[in-house]
Amino acid sequence: MINIETPTYYTATRKYDLSFPSLEADIDADVVVIGGGFSGINTALELAEKGITNIVVLEGRYLGFGGTGRNGGQIMAGIGHDLEKIKKDVGEDGLRRIFEISDTGADIIKARIKKYDIDADFQHGYGYMGFNARQAKTLRTWEKEFKSLGSGHEIRYLEGADVRQIIGTDAYHCGLLHMGGGHVHSLNLLLGEAKALAGHGVRIFEYSPALEVRYGERITVRTGKGSVRAAKLLWACDSFLNKLEPELHKTTVNTYAFQLMTEPLSDELIQRISPIRGAYSDIRPIIDYYRVTRENRLLFGAATPFIEHIPLDLKAWNRNLMLKIFPYLKDVKIDLAWGGPMACSPNLFPQIGTLPDRPNAFFVQGYSGFGVTPSHIICKVLAEGMHEGSDRFDLIRSVRRIRVVGKDRFRPVLLTAGKTWHQISGYWNGRR
Repeated sequence: MINIETPTYYTATRKYDLSFPSLEADIDADVVVIGGGFSGINTALELAEKGITNIVVLEGRYLGFGGTGRNGGQIMAGIGHDLEKIKKDVGEDGLRRIFEISDTGADIIKARIKKYDIDADFQHGYGYMGFNARQAKTLRTWEKEFKSLGSGHEIRYLEGADVRQIIGTDAYHCGLLHMGGGHVHSLNLLLGEAKALAGHGVRIFEYSPALEVRYGERITVRTGKGSVRAAKLLWACDSFLNKLEPELHKTTVNTYAFQLMTEPLSDELIQRISPIRGAYSDIRPIIDYYRVTRENRLLFGAATPFIEHIPLDLKAWNRNLMLKIFPYLKDVKIDLAWGGPMACSPNLFPQIGTLPDRPNAFFVQGYSGFGVTPSHIICKVLAEGMHEGSDRFDLIRSVRRIRVVGKDRFRPVLLTAGKTWHQISGYWNGRR
């Protein structure tokens, strides 16, 4: 098993010295949120900005302990992996509306940073990278689609020697530069948002895991030393749900992703790696993703492409992948390597809505490895639904949740089969 307590790049470079007490009383609220990651904090902040401030956030460990503090920090366009997978649920018009919504994430994050003066190292510049002519065709299509949204940022397809304008490697055949995307220090962004949330008067409790939830007109969440009674509940646990709500547990399955952080590199080497000081990923069904950091490090991440397993040596495993892209980094030391679970939905699209026959119990989960940017989009829509309702909330909640049968007994087998199918189908849809 992976050591979930291992330090990460984010915990090693956090700028906010925030801490919150554990819950040791029985209290009341309008809304109780279970989960102190991007989903829980962002939904609560969206509600607070609408005037709903009698909110309690319960985090089982510390803020950002889950996926929010264990990711690549990529600011990418889009929600989910392939919107065509949900077309049968939302129709052609609905698909276009979701595509339009999906391009708003970077602007939401930038506006949040500006409004609350959050120090999160936001940096523009994203490269979607392709290895072959099939992927080149996909990237050309993406270029047209991105430009159709009227972005004011530079969006440009590159091929051959021109790829070197944005990245220092010969590994790729083509690339799509999107200057509207980029990267961010995820944990500092979350902590800055939590500081803003507390400034609205919202009560946040750390080391206060939910042990029991009793539904009704008023929902009660019991922790080890206290409880919260509220009119509305939000489940925002994602891969750390731990079977506490069976209805949510059955429609996602946890896989794992792993990252490394190099030692600090010279300005010259960083410029060679990334002339745009940006973030990158290939477009295969299961991607490698990486970026440079403000401290001149390279952060490189990936998941196992076919067989679901946890590598015995995370540093060595991730380093081998890094050297396939940047062989000239062979003498660079690796300072840290870490990993963690991420909740995947069968259609690889986030799930939001209310529990069956429980209209005051909301949920959000299943980002499937793409959570930094989509969480800010999805939670804005979710807050609309929790407040007064909205067409956007009704649209996204209409995407079906599909049960993952046998996930508790056969998780590695199911994920291996799913990854293999995902990779094979990539040849047909221009992703391999």
